[in-house]
Amino acid sequence: MNMVEETVLEIDLHALEHNYNYIRTKIKESTHFLGVVKAFAYGSDSVAIAKKLEALGADYLAVAYTNEGVALRDAGIKLPILVLHPQRVRYTTLIERCLEPSLYSPTMLTSFLQTAKALNQTNYPIHLKFNTGLNRIGFSENEVDFIIAQLEGANQIKVTSIFSHLAASEDLNEREFTQSQIEAFERISTKLLGKLDHQPIRHLLNTSGIINYPHAQYDMVRSGIGLYGYGNEASEDEKLIPVATLKTIISQIHKIGPNQSVGYNRGFISNSSMVTATLPLGHADGIGRTYGNHKGHVWINGQLAPIIGNVCMDMIMIDITGIDCKEGDEVIVFGKNHSADKMAAYSQSISYEILTGVSQRIKRTYLGN
Repeated sequence: MNMVEETVLEIDLHALEHNYNYIRTKIKESTHFLGVVKAFAYGSDSVAIAKKLEALGADYLAVAYTNEGVALRDAGIKLPILVLHPQRVRYTTLIERCLEPSLYSPTMLTSFLQTAKALNQTNYPIHLKFNTGLNRIGFSENEVDFIIAQLEGANQIKVTSIFSHLAASEDLNEREFTQSQIEAFERISTKLLGKLDHQPIRHLLNTSGIINYPHAQYDMVRSGIGLYGYGNEASEDEKLIPVATLKTIISQIHKIGPNQSVGYNRGFISNSSMVTATLPLGHADGIGRTYGNHKGHVWINGQLAPIIGNVCMDMIMIDITGIDCKEGDEVIVFGKNHSADKMAAYSQSISYEILTGVSQRIKRTYLGN
């Protein structure tokens, strides 16, 4: 274990490799693999993760917004990059940096085609997103004919992939709904493919979809949370390794008597004599106020210590009564032994929120770089 002297987010690229290889065992050798690196690669480091995925042989990357893709291009990433939620104001930049847009509505398709024409593009790669039940973004099934009409004679763009997104692939109680989405995607994509003069890639499955519905892997799968060590199911979590570990240290230890308060607004009042420790991170670093007052715990020297009082902007206080520790000792907020899933459960949240909420002001360190 690498001991730290300040708050850091430790990124284990060996763990990423393990997770990538494990997820690949769930799909056919011929199936393409898209790694999702949006939101700073789920709160870690999009450049480091993208470079590792590129070295491991991933076929595609995906980001949410154009500026995320630009950052990867600036770092020298050569893989194709799908922009899942491009904004029209960034179309020119997107094309200039060889990024590939997900187009999900008539307005998006017509406006991007106009930009491609203005920039004298030929066969610029686009991806068509269909709504099969998530009801977030996506073309509807009855818009296929409109799409075909727009594409006729439009050699400025070319459909590279057709895809959709499952709403509840991790919830086996929703198998019937998920299967209805798979059937809708099959119906829509088959109709569209029948009217194109080439065969775009089809992709539907996210991490939980890869695990629970491998029969619907089509030509490519997309993995986000699984790459970072979380399988949305306990048995799968055991086979994956968390990539990110948030570590900090004990800044100061206090001995307090009964009926003393800790933190802002006297959020905690002691019932008896106790020992507390202050840690140098707070809600500005992604540890929300919801984790105060015994809603959250940290891991120190093999024991759990509850967060007490209200979480401050830059500090949290914990109860270390009975724990053998000293100022400067390392504390694990979440990681391999105390997962983000467990941390999130304290406040009825999910690992995604914990991971992506880690502040960019926290130093990143790397294993296996």
